[in-house]
Amino acid sequence: MRCVIARFPFDLTKSGVLESMKGVKPEQVVGESVTIGRRTYPVKQVGQVITRQDRRDFSAGEVLRAMTQLGFTCRGLPRAAVPTRVLSPLQQASAMLGIPVTV
Repeated sequence: MRCVIARFPFDLTKSGVLESMKGVKPEQVVGESVTIGRRTYPVKQVGQVITRQDRRDFSAGEVLRAMTQLGFTCRGLPRAAVPTRVLSPLQQASAMLGIPVTV
């Protein structure tokens, strides 16, 4: 599959990526990740290995898009929990009585 990463075209195959990542020890994952074989790698590490470019030269999105198209399992950034509104005791009592709560 032909893809563009950091404005350079690459012909990537699933078997080629598997071969490139063979023997590469995964770094700690703190953001987006790609599962290759039985290992989970940070996206930037995978991009660096398969393109031989500096990690600052490409975005994680470019590598995620390419790995997804090749059929690898990719995970984005974890979603932050939406903060729930804390009700005052008066608002909570009103809500329990079925009276609309105003902010």
